[in-house]
Amino acid sequence: MLFQCTECKNRNYSTMKNKKNTPDKLQRKKYCRHCRRHTLHKETKA
Repeated sequence: MLFQCTECKNRNYSTMKNKKNTPDKLQRKKYCRHCRRHTLHKETKA
């Protein structure tokens, strides 16, 4: 699973997720080095 920045659309973070415990798509505020600030990142497929 990858996290994609909602502003610049770059995929910055990868992580594992248990689909049984968290079936919904995740959204996190994380640091985007391309935007150089904290932005909302949404879950995408690898």
